Amino acid sequence: TKVVHGLKSTEVAKTFKKAINKKEGIYAVAGTSEQSSSGTQHSYSEEEKVAFVNWVNKALEKDPDCKHVLPMDPTTNDLFTAVGDGIVLCKMINQSVPDTIDERTINKKKLTPFTIQENLNLALNSASAIGCHVVNIGAEDLKEGRQHLVLGLLWQVIKIGLFADIEISRNEGCLYISLIALLRDGESLEDLMKLSPEELLLRWANYHLEEAGCSKINNFSSDIKDSKAYYNILNQVAPKGDEEGIPPIADRLGCRQFVTATDVVRGNPKLNLAYIANLFNKYPALKKPENQDIDWSSIEGETREERTFRNWMNSLGVNPRVNHLYVDIDDALVIFQLYEKINVPVDWDRVNKPPYSKLGSNMKKLENCNYAVELGKKEAKFSLVGIAGQDLNEGNRKLTQALLWQLMRRYTLNILEELGDGQKVNDDTIVTWVNDTLTQAGKGTISGFKDGSIATSMPVLDLIDAIQPGSIRYDLIKVEDLTEEEKLNNAKYAISMARKIGARVYALPEDLVEVKPKMVMTVFACLMARGMKRV
Repeated sequence: TKVVHGLKSTEVAKTFKKAINKKEGIYAVAGTSEQSSSGTQHSYSEEEKVAFVNWVNKALEKDPDCKHVLPMDPTTNDLFTAVGDGIVLCKMINQSVPDTIDERTINKKKLTPFTIQENLNLALNSASAIGCHVVNIGAEDLKEGRQHLVLGLLWQVIKIGLFADIEISRNEGCLYISLIALLRDGESLEDLMKLSPEELLLRWANYHLEEAGCSKINNFSSDIKDSKAYYNILNQVAPKGDEEGIPPIADRLGCRQFVTATDVVRGNPKLNLAYIANLFNKYPALKKPENQDIDWSSIEGETREERTFRNWMNSLGVNPRVNHLYVDIDDALVIFQLYEKINVPVDWDRVNKPPYSKLGSNMKKLENCNYAVELGKKEAKFSLVGIAGQDLNEGNRKLTQALLWQLMRRYTLNILEELGDGQKVNDDTIVTWVNDTLTQAGKGTISGFKDGSIATSMPVLDLIDAIQPGSIRYDLIKVEDLTEEEKLNNAKYAISMARKIGARVYALPEDLVEVKPKMVMTVFACLMARGMKRV
């Protein structure tokens, strides 16, 4: 009772004051724009709106560029108005994945309908680049503050930021080593790496509950409704708080975001997951394990290329979401979805679907992978020499990436072919278009995707300016005798500007600086797609 009373204190009520209707805070809203299924009925959660408003207010409270809309009142519809000019969304994307958007490219003052549209383009294309699924969300939806779409996008952005330090494949340093404390008897590090962020958070919560001598939980909904689990976890990560209730401990740790008493009692899984993730990020309270016989040199973190592939797949809305590139595609289900995205027909009757029985589980997955390679060779006409289903099933990094690259390339080329009324497109076609566009604008050309000048990002910036004249501020760019840092600054500006004018670019600034021909090709292809639209 003390715990529940603490959660219902007037102090908590003030902090999370909100209006909930009789149907547990679910509000029905009108249909959406044509781009997002016009005429359908949608709903949104008031409690989620309140939680997200509080999170954004806290995250951006010191940002001078957001003072025109912050702080937002969580009891009103301030949030849906505040996202309308794109600034808050751009800032939140950078909160979740720092340096995704070059601050120089955000329009902040004297906004017009055109510059607002640019901000929203920048936000949507950048959200897509970090792995948000934005296919059914348009700039108009955000400008008009369509509630369910705004909350859906914001949740994706927030979740990506909360989970950034939870996935072992992307972890480094002390926290990385401390996560090994979550290993169970008989498990290897590879077993731990296969866990999704949600599973890893549950493992972490149960680790502290076990340390406290308490019963474990199976979820962040029904199992936490009585608040006992939270109380014991908080006491574990803040041992000196034994005599206190939940709010004072959480306050002392700075972790009282996302949930209210109502959210706990109702067992809102989304908000409780966010609460636990925030608590983990701020106070993991894990000790470096002793006497663990682990070969640290054998552990490979996620590379830039792997992150790009993973974000690209997630942005297309594949199910399940890809958290660990190789583990999450070892049954080829995601690959089959990507085949359909590039118009390669999949015979789903031949596909084994989960749940797989424990006996023969891997055989079923291997059969899928064999079929995926067969489709690639026979239907997609990919070059898959030396690649077998076993390579996908076992997560052979080099060979799996070879297939993923061809899928991503075909997806990009298909977009160009659709814009060009079915005319076949290859690398030479793209280079020719780029050079013709640059020449017409009186700018220098490139010899191909390996051209050394691309390291300065000038060809990309010149092409953007040729597509949308006057868009590039050349006074922000260093042109000659560039240091590595200056090259990277140019590249960050170039990638953000490409997204700002409407190109859905997945490559990273480092890809331009290092002149990675495959990723460079995607940048020019996406800009060609934007240029062909002429919008």
